[in-house]
Amino acid sequence: MVWLFATATGLIVANLYYAQTLIGPISRATGLDPGAAGLIVTLTQIGYCLGLLFIVPLGDLLENRRLIFIALLTTALALLAASLTSSAALFLLAAFCIGLGSVAAQIVVPFAAHLSRPETRGQTVGKVMSGLLMGIMLARPVASLVADALSWHAIFVISAVGTTALAFLLRARLPQRQPDSGLHYFALLGSMWHLLKTTPILRRRAAYQACMFGAFSLFWTSVSLELTGPRFQLSQTGVAIFALVGVAGAIASPIAGRRADHGKSRSTTAVALTLGALAFALPLLIHSSRLVDLGVLVLTSIVLDMGVSANLVTGQRAIFALPADIRSRLNGLYMALFFMGGALGSSLGGWMFAAHGWSGVLWAGLAFPVTALCVFATEPRA
Repeated sequence: MVWLFATATGLIVANLYYAQTLIGPISRATGLDPGAAGLIVTLTQIGYCLGLLFIVPLGDLLENRRLIFIALLTTALALLAASLTSSAALFLLAAFCIGLGSVAAQIVVPFAAHLSRPETRGQTVGKVMSGLLMGIMLARPVASLVADALSWHAIFVISAVGTTALAFLLRARLPQRQPDSGLHYFALLGSMWHLLKTTPILRRRAAYQACMFGAFSLFWTSVSLELTGPRFQLSQTGVAIFALVGVAGAIASPIAGRRADHGKSRSTTAVALTLGALAFALPLLIHSSRLVDLGVLVLTSIVLDMGVSANLVTGQRAIFALPADIRSRLNGLYMALFFMGGALGSSLGGWMFAAHGWSGVLWAGLAFPVTALCVFATEPRA
């Protein structure tokens, strides 16, 4: 079941990121202004944030398997619409709906935590989140390779078919889970504000990950523009290979989960945030030949992905240690808050690249983990 959960979350969340390395061809095909190209990713993330706030909490109210099934079919329809349109406005609307339906992944993750034993919950969440992060990281090279072989439309068609198949597979394999919260929907939503006010660990962990995910989204939204530009002149296949190497960063997830289970969350967080800052410092400090600079960018992608994945799993382990009857709401709040950071990062990345070039992107990216480290410095020791 852990492997099923991990694979499912990876396939679902990949839908949010197929467009990230295809911003150039999608913008040209739909007539979207280069300065607004970041909206392709930003609107997907905004849809995801709203889904986390208004759909994921239903995991504490409605039967989970049915909720996942409906959300996945919605995502498949939106993917199909994105593949068929040549209008910028319609594509952006479809991107928003893709994000909205892809929150099914964050109904699956608490489901996995609910089925796991308390003493191994961090490891279980780490394995599932490894699948999720692999989905995020593999989405970029897969999308680039498919676009090179066929067209950018093809990846959305393929994903629509795959998401539909996954919906029926999960409906057949997942056990039923009917929560017993005793709340109506609007009371459930109202309780989320109360949970945010009364759960300091949620606010702190969300702040760390919002900064880290903002840096992550900014980097991956902009790096394809830099790699295909005059400095490196890579093809979409070259961008795919670059993104594929970044997948190595996912190895940090299960390691972070085990350390969190052993009570080492604080030191793991410190290392994760430091890796985020180091990732952007490297290309700012090292300037050499084209080949060396490309190698530094590869190292940056791996180090950044390691920091983001380790911090994410450590945060979710802390959230899932709280009572099971509020787990979906806490997870929805946690993910929504840090995806807001991601939406800020992706929109800022496109604008910074257009206005200030790659160096502007790197300085903006560095500001995110440095801010997280400043917040972390105020954390009281247990």
